[in-house]
Amino acid sequence: MIEHSLRMLVACEFSGVVRRAFAARGHDAWSCDLLPAEDRSNKDIVGDVRKIIDDGWDLLIVAHPPCTRLCRSGRRWLSGPGDMTPPKKLPLGRTWDSMKAEFEDGIDLFIACWRAPIERVAIENPRMHDIAQARMPDDLPAPDIVQPFWFGHPEYKATGWYLRGVPPLIATNRLPEPQRGSDEWKAWNRVWRMPRSPERGRERSRFFPGMASAMADQWGGVTDHGSEAQSHPGFVTASSAA
Repeated sequence: MIEHSLRMLVACEFSGVVRRAFAARGHDAWSCDLLPAEDRSNKDIVGDVRKIIDDGWDLLIVAHPPCTRLCRSGRRWLSGPGDMTPPKKLPLGRTWDSMKAEFEDGIDLFIACWRAPIERVAIENPRMHDIAQARMPDDLPAPDIVQPFWFGHPEYKATGWYLRGVPPLIATNRLPEPQRGSDEWKAWNRVWRMPRSPERGRERSRFFPGMASAMADQWGGVTDHGSEAQSHPGFVTASSAA
């Protein structure tokens, strides 16, 4: 068991993988998502995390926030000529107003979590396009990028973490990479090769247990004073980020 138990919240994750990793180490771990948790845990809150963000948490992990309109791959849908102007063609069934609304909600959720009155915050999100970056707080650092194969999962999925009060994740079980173009390499790209289906987004956001274990070990041990995070050059406290 750990010396100091954290009251921690995992937002935007329905699988419960991260919550269970922290709970297994003795933390008071809760999850919150718009969907009910797959494991039907009694420590899961169904709803918008922004409504409970002020409830006295020690650590906030935002596992899979809506990022479609913020990430680089989504920029083409937000700008024709100029900045935030309609593109030549919209996704099937979408309107320009709905795209803008989705972008604004993504921005609001990200900033609300980053500005939360919580000492330790980790938000998963890909590198953002320039329009989204221009709306971000000045103290937001560049994302720390890790891969599932650093933690024992034979897969590629660059995962960006925006960190405040916790150190960058250190690889725990780094696998040797396969030869590019080989069958094994194609299997490692499973996430990006998934066929389009109603479940595709849900399955692509499923968390990796090995990474969750590393998070619980490395972030769950961070304490208020003399922690390993404070010795890391990239460490940012809530007070210095204000």
